[in-house]
This record gives sequence, C-alpha cells and structure tokens, in this order.
Amino acid sequence: MTDDDKLTQEQADEKQINEAFQELLDRYLESKHRKKVEIITKAFNFAKQAHKGVRRRSGEPYILHPIAVARIACCEIGLGSTSICSALLHDVVEDTDYTVEDIENLFGHKIAQIVDGLTKISGGIFGDRASAQAENFKKLLLTMNDDIRVILIKIADRLHNMRTLGSMLPSKQYKIAGETLYIYAPLANRLGLNRIKTELEDLSFKYEHPETYQQIQSKLQATQAERESVFEEFTAPIRAQLDKMGISYRIMARIKSPYSIWNKMQNKHITFEEIYDILAVRIIFTPRNEEEELNDCFDIYVAISKIYKPHPDRLRDWVSHPKANGYQALHVTLMSNKGQWIEVQIRSERMNDVAEQGFAAHWKYKEGGGSEDEGELSKWLKTIKEILDDPQPDALDFLDTIKLNLFASEIFVFTPKGEIKTMPQNCTALDFAFSIHTFLGSHCIGAKVNHKLVPLSHKLQSGDQVEILTSKSQKVQPAWINFATTAKAKAKILSILKRERREFQQQGEDLLHDFFQNEGIEASEENIQKLCKLHNVKSTEELHYQIGQKIITLGDADRNELKEKPSPTSWKKYISFAFGNNKTKGTEQTSSEPTPEIDKKKVVKLTPDAIQKNYIIADCCKPIPGDDVLGYIDDNNRIIIHKRQCPIATQLKTSFGNRLLAVQWETGKALYFPVNVYLKGIDSIGILNQVTQIISQQLNVNIHKLNIESNDGIFEGRIQLYVHDVDDVNTICSNLKKIENIKKVTRIENFEDQITD
Repeated sequence: MTDDDKLTQEQADEKQINEAFQELLDRYLESKHRKKVEIITKAFNFAKQAHKGVRRRSGEPYILHPIAVARIACCEIGLGSTSICSALLHDVVEDTDYTVEDIENLFGHKIAQIVDGLTKISGGIFGDRASAQAENFKKLLLTMNDDIRVILIKIADRLHNMRTLGSMLPSKQYKIAGETLYIYAPLANRLGLNRIKTELEDLSFKYEHPETYQQIQSKLQATQAERESVFEEFTAPIRAQLDKMGISYRIMARIKSPYSIWNKMQNKHITFEEIYDILAVRIIFTPRNEEEELNDCFDIYVAISKIYKPHPDRLRDWVSHPKANGYQALHVTLMSNKGQWIEVQIRSERMNDVAEQGFAAHWKYKEGGGSEDEGELSKWLKTIKEILDDPQPDALDFLDTIKLNLFASEIFVFTPKGEIKTMPQNCTALDFAFSIHTFLGSHCIGAKVNHKLVPLSHKLQSGDQVEILTSKSQKVQPAWINFATTAKAKAKILSILKRERREFQQQGEDLLHDFFQNEGIEASEENIQKLCKLHNVKSTEELHYQIGQKIITLGDADRNELKEKPSPTSWKKYISFAFGNNKTKGTEQTSSEPTPEIDKKKVVKLTPDAIQKNYIIADCCKPIPGDDVLGYIDDNNRIIIHKRQCPIATQLKTSFGNRLLAVQWETGKALYFPVNVYLKGIDSIGILNQVTQIISQQLNVNIHKLNIESNDGIFEGRIQLYVHDVDDVNTICSNLKKIENIKKVTRIENFEDQITD
C-alpha cells in the first residue's frame, strides 16, 4: 500500500466516522432530553483518539462500534447524554491505557462509575474450568445496584455485536448467540425492552440455525399476502366502530417473530402451517385525557367484543395489574368470521412506548430523583440483591437460579390483609412464604388458600388469598427444593440446608478425629479413604456428614479395616485392576501420549472415519447428519457432538465458550444413526400394517423398536429406526403423514418422550 493509498484510506475512515457521529448527534437533538452536545462531542473525540488505528474484525475502524452502541442507547432505549457518553467510552478503560480515574477527571463521577461498571463486566481473568460467563453475569447484576444504565448500555453493546456477528468465526458465533439467548434476551425482556429482546432472539436463531431461519422467513413471505387480506377483513368493522366512537387510534398487524415461531414448533412438535397465532392485531389509541386512559381501554374492548365473540379464558388484563417490567395492555382473543382465533392487544400510546422501550421510555435521570416507574424496578433489583448476598458456590447454578426469575410470567396473589403480591406463574405456597420473609418460609408447615388447608407444594392461581401457617419446631426439609420454583425460595432453602450440612460435617469431623486419637491410628488421607470405601461414600465431606448425622457409627468394623493387613482377595482386586483392566490401560496410554492439537479456528469435518474414531455423539440430544450441531472439547480432550439447541449445549455455550468448535457433517450415506419417530392418529384396522409397509418396503428402512398403544379410538406409536440423515427422517415423516388416519408425525429425541398437544 502506497502513502497515497494510506492517506485515501484514512480520509475515507475519517469521513465515515464523522458521518456516523453526526447522525448520532442529530438523533439525540430530536429527543426530549436536555441538549448537552458539548460533553457528548468531548467523549467522542476522547474515544476516537484512544481507539485510533484499531480496527474491528470486520475491517472497519473500531470507534464505529462505540458510536453504534451510543446510538442504540439513545434512539432505541431512549437514554440521555450521560448514557451516550458512557457508551462512547465503554471500551476505553478495557482496551487502552486510560484508567477509570482519567475518565472521572475529564467527565465526572457518574460517567466514570458507569464506565467502570461496564469494564468490570467485560474484564476479569478466569481459569478455563471456571464459568466465565456466569461470573460476568454476577458482576453485571452487582453493578445494576449502582446504576441501571450499566445494564442498559451492556444490552445495547450486545445488540450491536449481534448485528455484526457475521464477521466472527463460527465457533465464536455459537458462543455469543448462545449467551445472548440465555442471558441478554431474558434481561431485555425483564427490563421491558420488547423490540430489542425480539431482535436479540431472532439474530441468535439466525446464526445458530441459519437454514431453518431462512425457511421460516421464506414461509412468512409466501403467506404475507394471505395474512394482509385476513387483517384488512378482520379490522374493517373494528375501524368503523372506533371511528363512530370518535377515538383517535392506529391499528397495526403484529407478526410473530421467526424465533417465536420456531420455539413454538419445537415445544409443541408442530409444523409452521399448524401455528394459528402468527398474526395478532394491535390497537394503539390516544386517550381523551390521562384520567380516562384505563376507561378508554375497556370501552374499546367492550366495543370490539360486540363485533366478534371473545374467548372466555383469554382476557389478559395487564392494564389494572401491569407486569413487573412495566408492561401494560389489554389482551383479548376474538373469533374471526373465518373461524380463526385472533389476539387483539389494546394499548395507549404511552403504554406502547413502555412496551417497546421499557422503563427507559420515560426514565428520568434527574439529580436526586427518578420517575415513578422505579418502584417495580427497585423491587426486582432488591430480589437480585438478596440472591447475590447469598450466592451459590457453583456459578452455573447461580445463572439458572437468576434465570428462573427472568423468564417467569406473573400471577397476582393476596395476603390475608388483602395486600396484592406479584408472583411468578406456577409458584407454590412455599415460594409465597419465602417471598414474604425467610423466617416465615423456613418455619412454614402448610398454608390456607382461600381459607382451605393446602400443602406447601400447592400451586397458586391468580387471585388466590394465601395465609401461611408456621411452627417453631419446623425445619427446612431437603425435599422442599423439589417444589420450590422461585429463585429466592430455592436460594434460601439451599443456603439453609448447606449451613446445616456444614454443622453436621463439623460434628462428624470432630467424632472421627476423637476415634482416631482413642484408637492410636494416624488420621492420614489413606486411612480416611479406607473408611470411605468401607462405608461406600464418595468423599471425605460425605463421610464426615454421615458420621455427624449418626448414619455411620464408628466401631469394630472400622477398627478392623484400619488395623488389619489387606486380605489376599483385596490383593487380587488390586492386581487385576492395575494390569488386567482394559479401561485403565487405555487411560494410562492416552495420558502418556501427547494429545493432538485441535485448531478451533477451522470448521471440523465429521467424516464417517472421524466419527467412529475421534468423536462422541451426545446421548442427551442424539444428533444425526443434517442437524445443526457444534463440537465441545471435554476435560479429556475428546470432542462431543451436540445439537445446537440441546439444553446441555446451551449451558456449554454460556459457560465454556472457549471450548466450542464449529463442525460440519460430511458423512454422505455411509453410516446409520438411531432416530425415534412419534405417531398419533385415529385407530383403524390395518393402520400398523400401512406404517410398517411404508417404512420397511417402500423406503427400505430398518425398524429397530416399535411401540403402539390404542385408547378410546386414538392410537399413539413410537418407532426407533436406523437412518443416514435428517433427509431420511423427513422423507419417512412426510410419507407417513399421507396415511389417511395419521394426524401427527414428529421426530422425538428419546423413545419414551411424552408429547403434549
């Protein structure tokens, strides 16, 4: 590259950077925030200088990333100058020599505090075995207690990373997409950032399952004209009625996102064509005045219910009882003239802003005070703080515990005094007790729901009035963990059980120490291991616990085991184990040989030879050629192949992203893989014969296992077959669907899987 070329490139970069920043400023000036252009320009110039000469993986100047994040914070989340400056500076401390003190001297305490929070989330050195992402998440939630803007900017940062994920290596794409689905999308949802949540989910889906994403997009485009005509026909009488009432409104079609469609197809085992709620209708109105907003919602509901018949069980009143993330709307499901249920969402313009932008839609950062919406958010942050104050040692457990609260739908429960409490759906009386107070939870013996006595495991419904019954002698039971559903209850139960366990372990350790001393036996690791073997316990801690609990009483058997010489039989065991056991030999050989290096940057080819020698097909999700898969390098350097949507793979993506590999099937039709197919239909004579004829004779596929049951004229069948790939499965399923009385054919992971319609 000549000097002239360099200059031209620099000029082009400079032009691109200045245009991007000018656009950010223009959008900021359009907002309702106070116009603090000077400090934003100062932050931009500082960040631009700090990142000078650095490029992103895509080749563009690095500073374009902070500008894009600031733009998302400003335009899509609705934040002001403090957040825009923090977003522009968010990578400076982590990636350059500048410190938080430098930022504080130049931009003040508040911006420095937010940048510090963002740096803490990104930074940190963790061992390969540590769950880095869960640790980061813990930090992320801790910083939220200082300033919610940290998390909002972090979500903006993740959204821009997802939008530009195409330039990353495939293995990195899986890690980042997995993390996004597991952590950031639920967080955005909980903060009411609905539009961002949907985009994060769709982008993750697009990178994890590109072909399926494309298929759904194509089907959505192909059915668009049909949906538009249904929408026009359905809304015409509604428009006429609203015009008559003199309401100022707009009606929009809301189309289900590709990720939501795919999720429903997976969970319900149905095809795209069987999903009936792809279209929903949104009525957004301007209320006559603020006081009338709620009445207007119900007036519209009453008016449209006279046009179309409403579903008796599908009225969702989020207007009187907003969701914890501030969402307000009235949802009603109506029967169209074409015999199709269509959901209608009724919102005011204000409610719509909150639904799309969340708390930040009218989040006011003023010196010494916020807005009225901080109430619900503070409650949520308080719950998280309680969990953080008493965290579990295993970071992954912690992540799952938090996630319980992020995704939960809500119900409303009343205390005996009539106070209303928001609780997650499917929560139990025990969860309710812990939500009020830890003491109440740990001493509860039962509950009265609507004045009737129920056990602690009783699931609460919206509108229940709950009174908790306690006893001083009651203690936390280990079985409680099985029916506690909220993060707080689970965390508290585990914490109390662990504390009690530690006490028993300490007592057991003291008893064991006294036993060794009285018998004159050395308290060596070897002797302790002998006792573990004798009592068939797995660890020293478990031995101490069982001695403390009086499950194990130390006596003659222990004395004999520790003082006597090993019997001839135990010698035999030892010899056969060391020299005759193939498994041990194999392990010793592999550990002495150097393990071949795996190039994580390359896409690994899954050839028939390689699958039989080097790879393990995961038993949890049983992938076959054609499935979207990834590789995971385990502790023994073996590569395990998982489906990308497998729950175990999801945990691996969020916790061990550095061990993921991009893999590609190249098996051809050389190998056979077991696959399970589920059938359901109307029972009729000869149906089994038709099924086996299609599989065995027409398609020449080997049936390995078959189970057919008939009940009240409905039959259910499960068949295990050996196939080459996903194409074989699709051919089998489509051919079986052609049989007249078969209504459902779907692939299932395990032969015994229960399928719900």
